[in-house]
Amino acid sequence: MDVHGTVAAGFEPVRDAFVRNFTALGDRGAAVAVYRDGRKVVDLWGGTRDVDDADGAEPWRRGTAQVVRSATKGVAAAVPLLLHRRGELDLDAPVGEYWPEFKAHGKERVLVRHVLNHRAGLPVLDRPLTPEEALDPARGAAAVAAQAPVWEPGTDHGYHALTYGWLLDELVRRVSGGRGAGQWIADEIARPLGLDLWVGLPAAEEAAGRAGRVGRLEEPDPSAPGQGPRLRPKRAVTEAYADPDSLTRRTFAAITPFPDQNDPAYRAAALPAANGIATADALARFYAALIGEVDGVTRGMRLFDAATMELARAEESAGPDRVLVVATRFGLGYMLHGSASPFLSPGSFGHPGRGGSLGFADPEAGIAFGYVTNGFRRSVTADPRAQALVRAVRASAARTG
Repeated sequence: MDVHGTVAAGFEPVRDAFVRNFTALGDRGAAVAVYRDGRKVVDLWGGTRDVDDADGAEPWRRGTAQVVRSATKGVAAAVPLLLHRRGELDLDAPVGEYWPEFKAHGKERVLVRHVLNHRAGLPVLDRPLTPEEALDPARGAAAVAAQAPVWEPGTDHGYHALTYGWLLDELVRRVSGGRGAGQWIADEIARPLGLDLWVGLPAAEEAAGRAGRVGRLEEPDPSAPGQGPRLRPKRAVTEAYADPDSLTRRTFAAITPFPDQNDPAYRAAALPAANGIATADALARFYAALIGEVDGVTRGMRLFDAATMELARAEESAGPDRVLVVATRFGLGYMLHGSASPFLSPGSFGHPGRGGSLGFADPEAGIAFGYVTNGFRRSVTADPRAQALVRAVRASAARTG
């Protein structure tokens, strides 16, 4: 496998794991980046830019970006936390204080923090949105405002896979004078940090071919060399995904049918829960800036102060997830290290993307990580390819002190 890029001394196991992702785990095109104490120590890419380019005529290049699905949530979560730090958003205020139309159907007690910690009780839409409706932020906001909670807000948690984006985006619009989360990220995060990251891909970047095509990969043969043991999902999880009436299926069906993720109209829309487009370096650099200064042109810039970082990673929800049917842990907008989403250590926080992508930070180790791929698998929170890289980063960080 022809892998490009560099690794710092001591991080060679990450290159080895990255190569194995192609040779043993079936990756078609991917990239991984790691920062340590604000300095890039891993920058690797390989394969083809488009998942369906079997002949490899268009190689993955340093600046290739891809849809990262729910890894977008970790980027979007920074917006309300930064607004809170500026005194513009009260995490303990009712959402209806900023968005009066939201109060309908017993949602008066939904707090801003409930949106971020997945306790709002609004993971589903009784009437799913069509792809065309879903791309209109006003339609998405109206749909969640009209929805009744499926559990008493604040009393339990369940992953708001798609509705999270409309909830967060409308809150940001109400606080920011109409500026949505995608534009806020562009103005105040991506541009100052020099990130190739967009929630709403600009037409010029689409025309320039910055983003490759994504698609589904066949599951690898479990008996193939390098596969290792593969655990079967629990029966309850399998049944939840198979039952069209389950909370799980209804949550992921909030947009029906799901849009073509290679459609320029989909990529141009801003869905803060699902359609961010980023390079691996951008994801890693974003997380590096959450926990410390980043080298180069952004020296001296840090997105989160210590108090905001602790808000992000303080446990808000833990235990059986009513949607994912496994034990999950959430801070404010971020998944936390646990069995469903293993990161580097118990202090890590970040967010995976369904099918493979992952971004996270570990403040104690000074590590920030980003992995993007064009080949999506069935995994929701712990893709084997991303996990192989995380294990290699953990081993490398331990070796290099």
